[in-house]
Order: sequence, then structure tokens, then C-alpha cells
Amino acid sequence: MAEAYIVEAVRTPVGRRKGGLGGVHPADLGAHVLKALVARSGVDPAAVEDVVFGCLDTVGPQAGDVARTSWLAAGLPEEVPGVTIDRQCGSSQQAVHFAAQGVLSGTQDLVVAGGVQNMTQIPIAFASRQATEPLGLTQGPFAGSEGWRARYGDRPVNQFYGAESIAAKWGISRRDQEEFALRSHQRALRAIDEGRFARETVPFGDVTVDEGPRRDTSLEKMAALRPVVEGGTITAACSSQVSDGAAAMLLASERAVREHGLTPRARVHHLSVRGEDPIRMLSAPIPATAYALKKAGMSIGEIDLVEINEAFAPVVLAWLKETGADPDRVNVNGGAIALGHPLGATGVKLMTTLLHELERTGGRFGLQTMCEGGGQANVTIVERL
Repeated sequence: MAEAYIVEAVRTPVGRRKGGLGGVHPADLGAHVLKALVARSGVDPAAVEDVVFGCLDTVGPQAGDVARTSWLAAGLPEEVPGVTIDRQCGSSQQAVHFAAQGVLSGTQDLVVAGGVQNMTQIPIAFASRQATEPLGLTQGPFAGSEGWRARYGDRPVNQFYGAESIAAKWGISRRDQEEFALRSHQRALRAIDEGRFARETVPFGDVTVDEGPRRDTSLEKMAALRPVVEGGTITAACSSQVSDGAAAMLLASERAVREHGLTPRARVHHLSVRGEDPIRMLSAPIPATAYALKKAGMSIGEIDLVEINEAFAPVVLAWLKETGADPDRVNVNGGAIALGHPLGATGVKLMTTLLHELERTGGRFGLQTMCEGGGQANVTIVERL
């Protein structure tokens, strides 16, 4: 049976909005991790068969196939192509899936998967309106769709409303969310202070560590914030941070490992993606995880570490309730509430952290999942070698 191996994985530190990476061209962020990936793996870059990058809002400096632009900006061989994909927040996790599927199919031997996003320069689509004007039939991708209206009517399509609906459905209070958010910052700061991210990050100029975690945050400060949606429970403190960053990993076949003298660090054990209610939008990791575990013939208890994107605190808290996962195995080094969520890069960023933490702790299996626009969720299970 064919295998897809993870050989190397790197990421930039995540920059805060208007922080140390805010003025960097997205292609240069992508180029930075690509150069580091090639250098650390020792692979001949001309042997890479494709570069698959995730990126959302591909306009301005992120337009024109930023995967290809990043590879060329890195000074790497012109004969290597690139493709940019958009599965919303799961874009670069999907990039890993496409890269692994190319290897597993036997049609490719060496593929780079990654992602990049500069949210300082290109804010998330409709960000300025989302909190007060739910997207529906008069704006956004649904405008004018008779099929959408017939199926979903005028219900709001908005991540904040989705998060609020999850909090209501699973009985998650604002206090629950704030305690979770505080724990995310505390875990992230501990990881930084202990140097847990040192091996996986490639400093960019003066940006040597993740800029997001706040040492001075507290439950009292969180309690003083106004909800994003009037009368709701979601505040900025319980939401992922607007961020800039890039990440990349190299996937290889058994033949490529042998011919190029590479050392595999993990193998892709399972990959899948599922969809759910696009109005609630953010709860898809729950059925997607159940589906993945069933297909893999595993239980949640066999998973040593989990990375689930902290788009909003209720996303993770509802997932924990439904799966019965041990919270002490989930986002052990903090998550996007503290560390940030550079949309198109987050999937590979999380997998990079998952790989390195499995190696640090000696764990065997790691599971990654994240909610995505349209009510979707990818799940990847990797096995450390």
C-alpha cells in the first residue's frame, strides 16, 4: 500500500495585525518558509512536482496564484509549478490533503503543501460589515441566487452568528468561553517561554516569536468587553486573532524518501472532509471527527494530541462536549485565540505544531480539524514515526 510521508514542516512566527509582518508582501512570506523547507529537508528543489498553497481573499498582492509567485520569489526552479486553493479557513489543510492524495495515488512523489495570508494588507472579506450586517441575499456570494434563497431563505450567513448559535445549542456561557480563552493564552505563553515552538518556526527579521499571546490578559479584562453581536456572548477575547503568516511542509512517497535520502517524520494515516449546516457554519468539526474516526477504525482515546482551530471558543468547547476528548490533549500549546489565525496558512501551521509536539512528547497519533466557511471541516490523522 502506498504511503504519504511528512518529511519537514516549518512556519513563520504569527504576526499580529499591523505587527512585524504586516508590511511584508504575501509572496515574500511564502518564499521565506519555502526556502527554509528546502534547506532543512535537503531536497533538490527541482525534484518537487507541485506546490499547493492555501490562501483566501486572493486579491491584490495575494492574487495571481500566490503559490507560484512565492516559489519564484524564493529563487527556486522555474520548472516547478504551483496552485492556490480556497477551502476557506481549511485551505492549507486541504493543500496537505491534495498533496498527500497525489503521493498516495502514485502520480507524484514530492509535493509541497503550504499556505500564506497577510490579513493586515487584505482583511477577511466583508470583515468591516460582518458584525452588524449578516451576509444574505443582498451582498456576498449568495446575492441573487434563487437556489440559495429557496433552500436557506433569509437566514443570516455570518461567522459571529454561527458562533452564537453554537454557544446557544451546546449551552456554552460567556464565562465558559472566557476561561477557555484565558487558558489558550496561558498555554501559548508557556510554550513560548519553554521554547516549544523554536524548532518549527523560522524567524522573519525581528519577528522571532508569535506576537499574539497577551501576558496581561485576565478574566476581568475579558468581562469588560462588549459582545460582537448585540445581546450575544461572543467577544473579541473569545475569537481568533487577525494575523499574518505562512507555513509549508514537504510530503514524499516511499520512492522519493529512498531516492533522495530523506528521513520521514510522520505518515498521513487518514484524511477526509465533511460538510454540515452552512448557516451554523462552524460546527462541522463534530460530525467530521466522528466520520474520520469511524473510517480510520479508531476511537478518540487513541489520539494522543489534537489541534482544533480556535476560530471561536464555542467551536472547541462544543467539539469537546460531543467527542469526549481529554481537554489536556487538545491545543496543549494554545490556539488561535492566543496565537492567531492567518486564514490560508493556519492548516499547515497547526499541522506543523502537531508534528513537533508529537515528537516532543513521544505521542503516536495526532488529529487535526478546523471549521470552515460553508459549514465544512477537514480532518487529518497523522502517525509519528
